[in-house]
Amino acid sequence: MSIEHLLAVVPVADLATANSWYEKLFGRRADNNPMPSLVEWQVVDHAWVQVFVDVDRAGSGLLNLAVDDINTQIAELADRGIDAGEIQTVTKGVQLSNIKDPDGNAITLIGRFRVAY
Repeated sequence: MSIEHLLAVVPVADLATANSWYEKLFGRRADNNPMPSLVEWQVVDHAWVQVFVDVDRAGSGLLNLAVDDINTQIAELADRGIDAGEIQTVTKGVQLSNIKDPDGNAITLIGRFRVAY
């Protein structure tokens, strides 16, 4: 299989509410609005986060975002009105901070992420 892009889908109940919240999370407007029920952000080369209306699955999503400096990212989110959870240091020094979107989807910021442990 040859994969060209990775698309992570977050199910939400109300697109307007979710779009506003994810604009705060990513610090910018969506990169694309390809259909009335979908907005998307390109987060790194060839990887996108899609926020999609799916009322039956809303709130069941899990999204992990590895960040370069978790403390700085949490401070920036606070400035934009998003409160991240306390940083927890777990196995091999990895740091985690949990956030919930308006539907209850779980977003975890990961600090000190490594490709190989």
